[in-house]
Amino acid sequence: MPASNNYHDLLFPVDSPRLVSCRQKDPYRYAQDIQGFHPQVAEIIAGWRTAYAQPFKGLTSDGKVLPGLYRLDDEGAPTQAMTEAANRLLSELNDEARGKLRYDVDANEWRIWSNPEFLVNPCGLRLEELPMSTRRLVMDVIARSLSPEGYRKAEGCMWTNGFLGELCDLPQIMNEWSYNFLLFGTPSVDHPWGWSLYGHHLCLNCFVLGGQMVISPTFMGAEPNIIDRGPHAGLALFTDEELIGLELMRSLPGEQRERATVYRQMLDPAMPSGRWNIADQRHMGGAFQDNRVVPYEGVRASEFSKRQRDRLLELIENFIIYLPDGPRRARMNQIATRLDETWWSWIGGQGDNDPFYYRIQSPVAMIEFDHHSGVWLSNEEPAKCHIHTVVRTPNGNDYGRDLLRQHYETMHPGQCPGVECTHQHHR
Repeated sequence: MPASNNYHDLLFPVDSPRLVSCRQKDPYRYAQDIQGFHPQVAEIIAGWRTAYAQPFKGLTSDGKVLPGLYRLDDEGAPTQAMTEAANRLLSELNDEARGKLRYDVDANEWRIWSNPEFLVNPCGLRLEELPMSTRRLVMDVIARSLSPEGYRKAEGCMWTNGFLGELCDLPQIMNEWSYNFLLFGTPSVDHPWGWSLYGHHLCLNCFVLGGQMVISPTFMGAEPNIIDRGPHAGLALFTDEELIGLELMRSLPGEQRERATVYRQMLDPAMPSGRWNIADQRHMGGAFQDNRVVPYEGVRASEFSKRQRDRLLELIENFIIYLPDGPRRARMNQIATRLDETWWSWIGGQGDNDPFYYRIQSPVAMIEFDHHSGVWLSNEEPAKCHIHTVVRTPNGNDYGRDLLRQHYETMHPGQCPGVECTHQHHR
C-alpha cells in the first residue's frame, strides 16, 4: 500500500520509543549516538569522509570534466549589499567567533555540508548558539545574497524544520536555528568570497566574485512540506516543483514517457547497487557527491515540443529562484543555451497520489526532486509530504570553483592550473 500523503496520518506518538530515545540529547550527543546504534548511518558517514578527502573535480556524466562551459562576467550580483552585510556581522563578533566563522576562499570546508538533522561536521558558527542579534545579522547576509522569493523559500525550510521539532517534541535537535554558517575569504566588491549555510533540509553555498555569483550546490527540503498551525500556518513548500514536474511528464507522448521512466518503482528491484541509499534515497547529487559520475538517462529535451521546452525552463527557474534577478537571468540563459543537451528522467508513478523522483541534467545543471520515505514521520514508503530537492552545477563549477580557477589564472598566472585549487590564499 502507498503511504498516506497526509502528514497527520504519519506522526509518531510523542511518547513512542523512536522519539523518547532522542529527547534528552543535544545535537552533538545525538550525532555521536546515531552512528553507534545505526550501522547504515555509520557506513554512509564513513563514505562521506572518504569522498571529502578526495580532491575536488566536479560532478560529471562520464568522469571527464568538459572545459569552457563557464566564463567570468558581470551579471549584476548584489555584491555591494552582500559585502556591507557581511562586514556588519564580522564587526559584531569577538575574535574567537570570527576565528571559528572564517575560512580561506578556496578551503575544502566548502564541501563539508550535509543535510540530515544530525550534526556530522560542526564547522563555523551554530546559529542556535548565537545571540538573537547575531543570528539576525547572519540572516541579513543571506537575505542580501538571495532574491526575495528565494529568501522566503530558504526561511520556509528553516520554519518547517522548527515545525517538525514541535511535532516531535524535539526542539533541541530540530528548530528554526539548527544551522551552521561559514564565511569564506574577505568580503569584497571585487575579490572572491562567499558563505555556506547548512543543516536539516537546507544547505546553501554562495560564491561571489565581482558582479558574478554561483549558488550551488543547494539542498532544500521539508518533512512535512506544509505548516498548518501556528504563526507560519499556510506555508507550503515545493508545490510548483511537484505540480509542474508531474504535468510535464504527463504531457509527453507515451513512447517518450516510457523512455523517460528509468524505474517504475521508487525502490525498484532493478536498481543496481548504490542507486538507492537510506540517506539520499534516489538523489545522485546530495552531500559529498561532488565528484560523482551521473550518466544521462531518460529523454532529451531536443525531442520536446516548444510548449514542453518552455514548461521545462519554467520548472528549472522554480528551482533557482533563490538567485537575484541579474544572476538568475544569466543562469537561465546558460541553461537554455544547452537545452538540446538536457535530459529528463523519472522514477515512480504518474497518478495524482503517486510519489515520484525526477532529474533534469545537462552539462551546466543537474536538478533533482524526490519524494522521500519518513525519517521523523512513520511512513516506510515515500510520501508526497516529505520532499528533497538538489541543484548542482556540473563540470567543475559547484562552489564557483571554475570561476575561482579562472580568476586565479588571470590574476596569478601559473599558480592554479586545474579545476582544483590546492594552494592556500589569505582570507
